[in-house]
Amino acid sequence: MRMIKEFKEFAMRGNVMDMAVGIIIGGAFGKIVSSFVADVIMPPIGLLLGNVNFTDLALTLKEASGDVAAVTLNYGKFIQSVVDFTIIAFAIFIVIKGMNSLKRKEAAAPPPAPAAPPPQEVLLAEIRDILKKK
Repeated sequence: MRMIKEFKEFAMRGNVMDMAVGIIIGGAFGKIVSSFVADVIMPPIGLLLGNVNFTDLALTLKEASGDVAAVTLNYGKFIQSVVDFTIIAFAIFIVIKGMNSLKRKEAAAPPPAPAAPPPQEVLLAEIRDILKKK
């Protein structure tokens, strides 16, 4: 019973929940970027390079024989994954750069001026100063 309670406290901490949300959004963002690269970016690049479909680019290491499939080195898919990674890394860089900029602005902002003491304290301080002089 105690272990379940400890796990519940751990899972409901703000950091864990924030991390879970980040992982879910990151997974969805990764799928969007993969689709963007595969369906929007790579086809025009392939067209410019002479109707090349990057997912079909492969180097055959061993031809297929009978029931055994061919052994291929799929470098086209690798190129597409590198483009995916580059876009995701750039997006994360922009987000982190923005967050750091906001943190610097918070740090550079001067702290608020201390509140003026209430009138009673001002009077007491004046009385104290007068008594010190005497």
